[in-house]
Amino acid sequence: MRSILMRYATPSTIGLFLISLITGVALFFHVGPSAFHGIHEWLSMVLILAFGLHLWRNWRPMLHYMKGRPLALSLVITLLASAAFFFLPAGGKGGGRPPAFGLAMQVMAQPPATVAPALGTTAEELTARLAAAGFAVTDPARPLSEVARASGKSPMALARVLINRPR
Repeated sequence: MRSILMRYATPSTIGLFLISLITGVALFFHVGPSAFHGIHEWLSMVLILAFGLHLWRNWRPMLHYMKGRPLALSLVITLLASAAFFFLPAGGKGGGRPPAFGLAMQVMAQPPATVAPALGTTAEELTARLAAAGFAVTDPARPLSEVARASGKSPMALARVLINRPR
């Protein structure tokens, strides 16, 4: 078993790093399928295990790097570059999320009567559509996010009803 782990430590690290690299670049530029987000997060967690095996496999050469100045300097520069992001503005209250998330949150904070005209319908039609989908709209002045919560459903489920209107 140990020989198998040792044989695949470095190749696994390389493969997982390449996946992390490609999905990370795609996420940075907001391109590619939405699956890239999950791939990047989950396989980066697996990369930690592969890196640990790689470190174990190559411990002696790693000790050589740890004694030298280049590793120390690289780590200090990396730490300083990371720290800068705590002091730079992240582009608003969205936590670096795409603007569409902020827009969706604003829409969900509104009652059906406010949102209906933007969807090309009336408040009554929208309320009926939500009721048919199992949402309890007891107060027409209640924000959509609260309607979802009171109905025991997610805001995402309510959003699907909002955008998938029958033609």
